[in-house]
Order: sequence, then structure tokens, then C-alpha cells
Amino acid sequence: MTSVKLAIVEGGGNAKLSKAARFREMLQRGSLDFIMEAHNGLSARIVEETGFDGIWASGLSMSAALGVRDNNEASWTQVLEVLEFMSDATSVPILVDGDTGYGNFNNMRRLVTKLEQRDIAAVCIEDKLFPKTNSFLGSAQPLADIDEFCGKIKAGKDSQRSDDFSIIARVEALISGWGLDEALRRAEAYNEAGADAILIHSKIADPSEIFAFTKEWGNRSPVVIVPTMYYATPTQQFRDHEISLIIWANHNMRVAIQAMRDLSKEIFDTESLVGPEARIASVKEVFVLTGNEELAAAEERYLPTQDAGCKAIVLAASRGAALGKLTDDKPKCMIDVRGQPLLRRQVAMLNESGVQDVIIVRGYKKDAIDLPSVGTRDNDEFADTKELYSLACAREDLDGPCLVTYGDILFRPYMLDALLRAEGDIVIVADALWRDREQSAEGLVRDLIVADRAFTTNFLDDALVNLSAAGHGISPEDATGEWVGMLKLSKAGAAAVRVELDAMDADGLLRNAEIPDLLNRMMAAGHKVQVQYITGQWLDVDDAHDLAQARNIT
Repeated sequence: MTSVKLAIVEGGGNAKLSKAARFREMLQRGSLDFIMEAHNGLSARIVEETGFDGIWASGLSMSAALGVRDNNEASWTQVLEVLEFMSDATSVPILVDGDTGYGNFNNMRRLVTKLEQRDIAAVCIEDKLFPKTNSFLGSAQPLADIDEFCGKIKAGKDSQRSDDFSIIARVEALISGWGLDEALRRAEAYNEAGADAILIHSKIADPSEIFAFTKEWGNRSPVVIVPTMYYATPTQQFRDHEISLIIWANHNMRVAIQAMRDLSKEIFDTESLVGPEARIASVKEVFVLTGNEELAAAEERYLPTQDAGCKAIVLAASRGAALGKLTDDKPKCMIDVRGQPLLRRQVAMLNESGVQDVIIVRGYKKDAIDLPSVGTRDNDEFADTKELYSLACAREDLDGPCLVTYGDILFRPYMLDALLRAEGDIVIVADALWRDREQSAEGLVRDLIVADRAFTTNFLDDALVNLSAAGHGISPEDATGEWVGMLKLSKAGAAAVRVELDAMDADGLLRNAEIPDLLNRMMAAGHKVQVQYITGQWLDVDDAHDLAQARNIT
């Protein structure tokens, strides 16, 4: 759990202070506090999780994380984007390293406005020239004009909307070799201009300059320090000199560099993850830090309940005798169509439409069906049974939303996608332009259907179409379409089909029944069967003529 120290509004019951108010309270409560460097949303969350009551958004660290120098090479808008992620990821106040304010007083005004919009608690600006140079580079560096810098502080204070937002003035006189007197003169001017605290900086290896300043300053306003160079100083000495806030300035970034170098070299040298894997954070820890559990809970609350993923049962047990010698050693579903078996094309199309669980009901030359990543069920009585018996061989797979399709048909992807979107419990696909299809062999028996509405080209007419009858006994004059060999069942529809399959098996009707027979029985039992019309562009591959026509579909 993240450790967060909550301050209570005086006289306000349990109301929680804003981030800016909590940071101001930290500055002014008269005891030593600590904030830790972070440079992105993940490191900020780790800092808060550790227990720190505040975060230092280091300019050096953010620049380094972006792969650029700490010389204002990262624009202020790029820094704002990083800060937004850090602020969103945490609940503790953030003090941002604002460099020189990214320009003059006008840039400072806009910076303060944008920081407050992102719930940043405070900004620290330094009295050097824009673009800034890191304090630890080179020797004496030019400082900003005192009056100009005071104007920048005043502009920032006048622009802030919350009285609690803090502006900290960073005095660079000691860093640049200008001495204690100049540091005190500048601190006094910045304090008079409205700075909420003074950050006094030094780069020598002991705290003597800092303590000389605090002795003369006399705690006229809170003092902030960055003991990067004089890190060996006992913390109690900082308390004794009434320091208000210590910034641990860049250590998360620096340790990350060393850790990444060591790990990368080890993996490069050993060509293995065996050693490192036991020492590094697990992927699960990454998920915890980035809030995946909260997202899962939110999905459960806000997203509608989704059915399990749709599966497909492909009926492919028959030989296809009309194809002659082509099916001597393989079933017709494995006949080559332009360089690829027919069944492989169908499975690939199912997968591309999001149907990954595909079950093939095999029969004739079943070992020839050797597609990867599919399940198989066997109809070893394929020679003496029809398609409904094959479906019954996959009865246990009818346990949720599923497609049922013949294994010897070609169709366009949009037909499958439209069928997957259909919401009825039982939905079949029928070709409304069946009369226009070339009859490939004399005496071809079609699975005609009659629906309560004929196909219409009126795109505004989206009324449901219900099946009235299906099967070989329908006269062409009455037919409104031809059953294509594709249907979709919802979870409830699949359960109803299982019941009907059991009933037909008990009645001795299962072995010689076809799917249209099942559909008629379902309607007789009170189930609605919806019809989804298509207009050609599909093919049932039964003979050599059909095989020649397949080039127009694939």
C-alpha cells in the first residue's frame, strides 16, 4: 500500500489538504522534511510507495531520461508532459525544478498557470541565465540581474490561482563563486519579492558554506538544501541549523543508469536470462505499480458483461466423391485452392475475424486434416451418416456462442464479420440471389429456405427476418433464399441445439438428418431462427467446375 501522510485542514474535520497546501505545510511546520527525486510516472509512484511525503521532479533527471542534456534542450512543454504523468500517478505534492523559468517574466507566468493545471504543488527557479547550464558544470557562471529575477518571482506569484502554490528561489551565488554576502543579498531581495522559500546551493564537499548562510539568514524564511556534494554530513546537523527541507536530488536516475548498464552487460555476455531473472522486479510488480488491478475492477464495474469468445465448429467429414481422383487420398476440404487447402483458408479467415477456438469434425481420410492450432472431433461413421450426426460428434463443444459452418465453402470475410455481429440466438446465412448462381451440375439439390420477408435493397429497412421453413421440399417459387452452410448460435441457442440433438438421437432420427431438419424442429419447438441475407459471392465446392470457379471468390 502507498504510504501517504495526510494533513487535516484546521477546523475542517476530515477534509484533506490539496497537494499545494500539504507542501506549504511541509515548508512551514518548523521540522526537517525530505523529498525524493523522480523523473517519470513510475519512479514518482515508487517514491510515494516508499513513504516520502513529497517528490522532487529533477530537471537533470527528466532531461537524462529523455536522453538530452540539462541545458533546456527538453522544451518546457515536454517537461510539462512528463510532470502530468507524475502528478496523475501520485497523491503526494511535487516540487518541480523549473530551471530559470524558461524565459522572462511572461514565460514564468505561463509556467505557473500550466503547473497548477496539472496539480503541481510548487516550482523552484534559479537565478541564472536562460538557457541554463547545470550548476556542476564548469566554474563561475553568470547570474541573472537581481531586479529582473525579482520581477520573475512577482510575476509568478501574481499568476498563481491558489494561495498555497509555492515558488522557491534558488540562489546560485555560492555555486558561481560570488560569495556569502552576495548570496545573502540575493536571498533577501527574493524573499521581499514574495518567494516562499530560499534554496541555497553549494558544490563543495562539506556544508560549511551552507551553515554560514543559515547562521546569517536567521530563518527569515524556510531554507531548502540539496546535499548532493556534501552527502556525508550527518542529518542531525541539518536539523541543528534549522533547515526546512532536504532534496535528495538525482539518485533514482543515477541508480537506474548503473542497474541498466549492469543488467544489459550481463545479458549480453551470458546470452541468458537465468541469472538476472531472480534479482529483478517481476512483471507482476510492474502491473501492480501501474494500477492493473484498479483497471480490472473498473472494467468489471463499467463494461457490460461479455459472452465468452466465439468458437467455430467446422463440419468436414465427407469425402466429396464428385471431385473424383482429387479426393482419393484426402477429403474435399483439403483440396488445393490456388496454392492453399480450402479448409486452411477458412480457418485463417476465422482467426482473422477473432475466432481462435476452431474445432474440425473429421471423417474421411481424417489424418490428412493436419492443420495447426485447431481441435478435432471424429465422425468415424461418416460413410453412413449425414451432417447433423457430425455436429452431434461435437455436441460437448456447443457450450457457448459458436459458429457452425461447412468445411467445403468459400465466402467473403464481410459475411463472417456480419454474422459474428448478429445478436439473435440462432442466425443463419442465406443467399438472396440464389437464382443467379450458375448451377454447376444438372440436378443439383439446393438447401432452399423461406423467410417471412424477402431480401430488400432498402438500406433503411433493418427489420429482423425470421425463418419459416428450410429444406429440400421447398419449391423454387416459394423460396426467398438458399441456405449457405453458415449459422451462429448464442449461448442460449447452443444449449437449445444440444437439447434437440439429444431428442433426435433418442427418436432415431440423428444419423440421416441435415441441419435444415434441425432448424425446422427448432422452429416447431418455439425457437426463432433469424435469417441474414447475402447477395452471392460465396461458393460450395462440390465438383471440378466449382473448383475452377473458386478463383472468383479467393
